[in-house]
Amino acid sequence: MRLLLLQVRHDPRVRQEEYESFVRYCRLRPDELDTLNVFEQPEFGPEVLEGYDALLVGGASAASVLQPDDYVFVPNCIELLRWCIEVDRPVFASCFGFQLAVLALGGEIIRDATDFEIGTLPISLRPAAADDLLFGDTPDQFLAVSVHRERAVQCPAGAIELAFTEHCCHAFRVSNRRFWACQFHPEVDRQTLVERLTIYRETYTDGDDHLNEVLNGAQETPESNDLMRKFVDRVIR
Repeated sequence: MRLLLLQVRHDPRVRQEEYESFVRYCRLRPDELDTLNVFEQPEFGPEVLEGYDALLVGGASAASVLQPDDYVFVPNCIELLRWCIEVDRPVFASCFGFQLAVLALGGEIIRDATDFEIGTLPISLRPAAADDLLFGDTPDQFLAVSVHRERAVQCPAGAIELAFTEHCCHAFRVSNRRFWACQFHPEVDRQTLVERLTIYRETYTDGDDHLNEVLNGAQETPESNDLMRKFVDRVIR
């Protein structure tokens, strides 16, 4: 089994941490997961998935799906996800990957300058989640790490909404495809959240008091983290 992780990470510390997090929660061996970092290789097409069983897409703290002129890899990421949908290549996308998937399906992403989600939050399930391969045995109001300034107001056309908060759509599956996307971070646990927010404090917090408030309220997220294992075990193996 071989998976490819599409990374949108400029900081080498976060790049390595994200890779290790996906390996850990997908329960993979390191040699089963390769990476393609779009900051280093912005031009690519579907050929990058030759020989791989599935695609994973992570987050991005130094890029925006709404600025394709500044981040030239964004259109290529969107086209790769469209190709995966067309040929039914298994995909699990989180955070930035979720936003790319929304755009790939013709949906809308907006940016919140203030009052955005940050920390570990309870995620509610839609009725359709009961029949979903990954979310069917996930409890309602499960906790997940969510840190994002951009969001989808609603689930895009052609997808089945699985989870949400009052703030936004949080998870969907593309209809009749092995393609899941989550706005929250199933690959991130409490300790990783602490480490990552400490690095990106200036991007997501209003100073040390705000940072400490978020970190002190952070909780473990086992049900969210287990979605990665379910994807590998139930979809790929």
